[in-house]
Formats: sequence, C-alpha cells, structure tokens
Amino acid sequence: METKYLRMIQGMKRGGRKDWTVYILRCGDGSLYTGIAKDVQARVKQHSEGRGATYTRTRLPVKLLYQQEGLTHSKALIREAQIKAMPRSKKEEIILNETLCLTIHPSRQLILRQQK
Repeated sequence: METKYLRMIQGMKRGGRKDWTVYILRCGDGSLYTGIAKDVQARVKQHSEGRGATYTRTRLPVKLLYQQEGLTHSKALIREAQIKAMPRSKKEEIILNETLCLTIHPSRQLILRQQK
C-alpha cells in the first residue's frame, strides 16, 4: 500500500487531524453564510473575490464574523450542519458570544472587550 494511504488510515485511527475550521460570514445583503475550511483566511479571500460558494458570489462583500478551529473534517461537517439548522437568532448569539470576550488586565481587573 502507498505511504500516503497508510498515513491517511493511521490518521483516521487516531481520530483524524484537527485542522478544520467552521466559519460564519455576513454577506452584503445581511444574510449569514456558514462553511468549513482548512485555511479560513484563504477561503474568505476566495469568497471576497467572487470565487467562493455560489451563494456568496451575488452577495458581496462578505465579512468573517465567527470561526471555530481545531476540528476534524467530520466534526467540522457536523458542526456546520448544526449551525445551518439553527434559527438566525441563535447564530447571532454564537457570533456575539465569540466577539465579546473577558480579558484579565494586568491589574487583575476583568475587562469586557469587543474583538475586531
């Protein structure tokens, strides 16, 4: 058996490589698009250039709002399907929870900040 197939099978036995990310974009018309990618920045660039999914091509510009990293391909597909099945309000809640973070200031005070 070829080496690349042996590595693939060994990776499957270990639970797979955790290099997939689920992401949510806000499209130019205000709609939300959910997808998966190994390299989210490259994928967002494709979407922005009109070379991404058919859905986003006619809804430019797009903006990355959320990403969940460190998933296997199968877990990413499952999470993508879960998010796509959610009502918009739940998706907005996920995005809000991601962008509002608590950080600990060096003075030991908790600070609520919004990520860009």
